[in-house]
Amino acid sequence: MTCYQVSTRRACQVLRAPRSTLYYRPRKDEQAFLRKRIKEIAATRTRYGYKRIHTVLQREGWKVNHKRIYRLYCEEGLQIRHKRPKRRVSAKVRDDRTQAIRPNQCWSMDFMADQLIDGRRIRVLTIVDNFSRVSPLIGVDFRYKGCVMWLRL
Repeated sequence: MTCYQVSTRRACQVLRAPRSTLYYRPRKDEQAFLRKRIKEIAATRTRYGYKRIHTVLQREGWKVNHKRIYRLYCEEGLQIRHKRPKRRVSAKVRDDRTQAIRPNQCWSMDFMADQLIDGRRIRVLTIVDNFSRVSPLIGVDFRYKGCVMWLRL
């Protein structure tokens, strides 16, 4: 380091940094072409895993080990899902909700559950006015059937 007239050894010693970091030269990625080809195959064949991609590369003439393909496949973040999502219908974004501007315009309901000291479970149905945040009804019962007929507001 000539600008402050301090030797490289002394500067690294003061900063407590190894001198090898100063002389480090990064190497080129020798597998850039292989990475690019794996990405291309994965983009065109979205359901292919690393084993099928390895087979495709072998057929194209690449002499690569399956473990190297797996490592590069994981580093690129190309893993495919093994399990299907439980919901078969994609979730729809609810953008059609409007803000309540007066009382009794929009209500929300929710079920809550708790357990008594003797072990019996109770369910609580809470109805809330979205504008005033007032709860006109809180229904408590041991069980709620599919249809709540006693709700008359």
